[in-house]
Amino acid sequence: MFRSKLKTILLSVSVTILAASLISYPQESFEASIRGLNMWWEIVFPSLLPFFIVSEMLIGFGVVKFIGVLLEPLMRPLFKVPGVGGFVWAMGMASGFPAGAKFTARLRQEGQLTQIEAERLVSFTNSSNPLFIFGAVSVGFFYNAQLGVILALAHYLGNICVGIIMRFYGNESPDGASEKRKKFKIRAALSALHQTRLRDNRPIGKLLGDAVNSSIQTLLMVGGFIILFSVINKLLYHLHITATLAKSVEVLLSALSIPGMLSIPFISGLFEITLGSQLTSQVQDATLLQKAMITSFILAFSGFSVQAQVASILAQTDIRFQPFFIARIVHGFFASFFALILWNPIYVHFNSKEQPSNALPVGFFEEGSWANHFYQRMIEVGPLITIFSLFVYIIILFTRLKKS
Repeated sequence: MFRSKLKTILLSVSVTILAASLISYPQESFEASIRGLNMWWEIVFPSLLPFFIVSEMLIGFGVVKFIGVLLEPLMRPLFKVPGVGGFVWAMGMASGFPAGAKFTARLRQEGQLTQIEAERLVSFTNSSNPLFIFGAVSVGFFYNAQLGVILALAHYLGNICVGIIMRFYGNESPDGASEKRKKFKIRAALSALHQTRLRDNRPIGKLLGDAVNSSIQTLLMVGGFIILFSVINKLLYHLHITATLAKSVEVLLSALSIPGMLSIPFISGLFEITLGSQLTSQVQDATLLQKAMITSFILAFSGFSVQAQVASILAQTDIRFQPFFIARIVHGFFASFFALILWNPIYVHFNSKEQPSNALPVGFFEEGSWANHFYQRMIEVGPLITIFSLFVYIIILFTRLKKS
């Protein structure tokens, strides 16, 4: 009872301070809101919407079940999750936050995952997409396309390590033990695809409308969290809370021979990854390796903004948030470690005059390349895609309300 009352008091005081801060710093709050809105309006919504809609349709048509049967011999021994986890893993890496949580929750609602399997899966399938790592962070903030290779390798290798560690989380279900012995069978996969499609007998128009409706609702929620945490991060800075927290982090960084100037970007990154990465790139008194390690931790931790989005999605199911939060901390340390050990064999070779024959083609992500051009085009046409999608969403809602 005492803990419950204390929690109520803390939450009430926090919200009151937030409201008072909004009144005290109206201009700063407005600018932070615009910054968060622009990020969602230009990049997040148009880049995630196609993935969400197509994924909903793939689940409805049974394609995900088909992929799950095929990938069962790989995903079960390695990560102790069903084969459908391979689909979530791939889509999570391709589309970025919080796609992994959405697809995991969707499959849990479909009954294709147990609670423990879903908690294992969501812990390592949420990641930054390559376009954000290379286009926004490496080129946009650091003006260094080669750095993106280090950040991407550290990020995805860290996620794999988290997945392997999380396979030991929870007790294995009896169903999982029996499924582990299944072998690769294309006929069984085709049969599962057909049976799944028969069970979901919605017409194509209804399925497409449900996919658009569900995807846009999720992205509206994501946009709200992005704007909210953009404002919170700005207010924490003006209230000097960020600087106070940075003092304690500065001691830890100094023990690791990392300049204390990186403490404020680190704290900012714990709340919102974009701002934290940008501030890290602007620190002058740190080496590029040190900034790469801090940025790797920020990208892996995901920020409380993304974690709040994930918590909101998982709240619709019985998937617990705590394993995901712990996995993000573990992922942060793994990512920083991989950035450190891969620095000489990868980054140094990229910057040498004679690149080895097996060097990765980072030229694709340099300024003026197709990837950077695509990122800039997304900023230009992203708002139009957002407006059109919201217009379609309103039409679908109006049509369904009129029928009901």
